[in-house]
Amino acid sequence: MDQDSHCTGERELLEAVSRITTSSTASTSDEEENQPKAEISCQARKENPEKDDMQDSSATLSPNSSMTTKELQEYWRNEKRQCKQIKLLFEIPSTRIVEHNLSKYVMYKIIILQTGSFDSNKSVIERRYSDFEKLHRNLLEEFSEEMEDVTFPKKTLTGNFTEEIINERKLAFKDYLRLLYSMKYIRRSKKFIDFLTRPELQEAYGCLRGGQYTKALEILLEVIGLQERLTRGNPVAIVPTLCAIVVCHKDLENPASAFEYGEKALSRLHVHTSHRYYIPLLDTMITLAYELGKDFLSLQEKLDEWKTKKDPIRVFTLKELAVREYVR
Repeated sequence: MDQDSHCTGERELLEAVSRITTSSTASTSDEEENQPKAEISCQARKENPEKDDMQDSSATLSPNSSMTTKELQEYWRNEKRQCKQIKLLFEIPSTRIVEHNLSKYVMYKIIILQTGSFDSNKSVIERRYSDFEKLHRNLLEEFSEEMEDVTFPKKTLTGNFTEEIINERKLAFKDYLRLLYSMKYIRRSKKFIDFLTRPELQEAYGCLRGGQYTKALEILLEVIGLQERLTRGNPVAIVPTLCAIVVCHKDLENPASAFEYGEKALSRLHVHTSHRYYIPLLDTMITLAYELGKDFLSLQEKLDEWKTKKDPIRVFTLKELAVREYVR
């Protein structure tokens, strides 16, 4: 057999195995199928060295004609297992230099995009070098093994405000965030999520406590989308923010909007009836439903059912709970 026919046979075998593997593992949702292909980031897990050694040895194989069909299928399974699809993209398009009292620092504008979405779904935040530095220290404490190969841009004694240094850091921080997000345990960690959302939430709750409901609502509506994308595996995590939005809409006399966000929060608590927000939210939803002429009896039944199972205790109102969030 000549070389060309050998290569043709090899390609045909690979294509056939690829079709078999694809058909046997095809279980993506319609949303995933409609999205464009995202960037791929591979991160070797380090929790089980022996298992990793086995995966590394199989991953070093290349798909060639000497491998059996079973070996080729296993090869592609390992490749798929070690790589994951990136759902969020991080861009740092610009910076600004801030001079406040005797301090001077650079603020980096971070745009967070969901892959396959339009600009209307983007989130925009600003962070300074010291914010990134604090995040890095915190992650090193909790994820020392995962972070051992992650580099962080060093501070320089001079030239921190030159265009060259700022541009270098823009690229470095973009790659830094992308790498952190590619690691499952880090992107799901409270420390990483807090870095991306906590400053805005602190400002929003401060406005809420000060009675500035319009400003608080504006910030909360900006951050809730990012929170949802960051906490998909833990839908209960955004309940406090949803409830704060309910409080703002209610105090701004927008009962329909308050009820809409209240329903979203309740849907995340239907199996978490012991959650501290469940009863205050249920109580508020009964009031809103009655005001809007909606069915409040089913909500009242849930409240009465909860009361028969629990001992009488002091329950905070939804607003009382909201103003206690993010108190420094």
